[in-house]
Amino acid sequence: MATTKRTATKKASTKTKKADDDDAPKTTSLAKRAKPVTLVTGGTGFLGSHLVRLLAEEGKATVRVLSTTAPAWLEELGVETLKGSITSPEDVRRAVGGASEVYHLAGRVSREPADAHVMYDLHVTGTRLLCEAASEAGVKSIVLASTSGTVAVTEDGGVVPDEEWPTPLDIVSRWPYYASKVYQERVALENFSGKGRRLVIMNPSLLLGPGDERLSSTKVVLDFLARKIPTVPKGGLSFVDARDAAAAFRAAMERGAHGERYLLGAANWTFDRFFGRLERITKVPAPFLSLPSRLSLTGARAISSLYKHWKLAPPVEPTEIEMADYFWYLDASKAQAELGFDPRDPQETLLDTVTYVRENFLGHAAFRTAVN
Repeated sequence: MATTKRTATKKASTKTKKADDDDAPKTTSLAKRAKPVTLVTGGTGFLGSHLVRLLAEEGKATVRVLSTTAPAWLEELGVETLKGSITSPEDVRRAVGGASEVYHLAGRVSREPADAHVMYDLHVTGTRLLCEAASEAGVKSIVLASTSGTVAVTEDGGVVPDEEWPTPLDIVSRWPYYASKVYQERVALENFSGKGRRLVIMNPSLLLGPGDERLSSTKVVLDFLARKIPTVPKGGLSFVDARDAAAAFRAAMERGAHGERYLLGAANWTFDRFFGRLERITKVPAPFLSLPSRLSLTGARAISSLYKHWKLAPPVEPTEIEMADYFWYLDASKAQAELGFDPRDPQETLLDTVTYVRENFLGHAAFRTAVN
């Protein structure tokens, strides 16, 4: 009886060992098949939402989003969502854990001087925290969303800056958003460098196209449709479709060089030409009056003061008028050559922007069939 019991025990032990051996390869195989993690900060913003959808559709990595909100469409895409702030060390450490690459898009666009402190915290302090945590976590690459305004702003419309153009601190330092972005770039370069690390800086111009739920960039189109722009500024702008910018960010993660910046723009137009194109698409008359810059700014400040006294939002902020007197032109040749940046026809971008703004902010009754 004892011999039979020992034999049975041995057989059971052998069977258990075989079962363990059978499980071992499966566990190893699953580990090998585990997708890398890609973190996107600010993934619910205008540019971020296009990038997240692009990454999710590509399916090469597990997409994780760090954001203060968690809209339902993220879950529908199968995206891992972490609610938190880029200025919280704990939230940032959780977000970078296990990530191999990071797209850093978190930020805020504001022309209000009162928001200067908030933007500094988000863009500068938040970026420092992210870079430090990413270095400790072994992240290999970061693609940082900055703005063309850290480079491409001039008083001369005959000049088209490229990436080598010196930072126009004498101009942009008066506007908190752009000043904070200048420091953001510097902090990122200082805190994410060294062997095995790669930081790529992306500098898109004004983002247009569909999907700007917060009107962070497309407000100028809404203001045009609402007839809130009384005069034609003397300056010029550059713009790019947010969908094309998202594709360029993806390419930058694959091919962008460490410490390099890439300007993204599809068109360099005077405001007169820009409003003229909008008039053709929308049938809304473009402003035709052009005043000297000093008079336009003085009038805007007076109107803004009255509206704020009545606790109403002014139709146009004085800062917006001041900025529109400069030229925001840029040369995107470097992004085209190194990243394969190939923006769509600007007319298509304007048409899609107008359609989106009308349908989502002015109601279907305001929508008219657009013509080219």
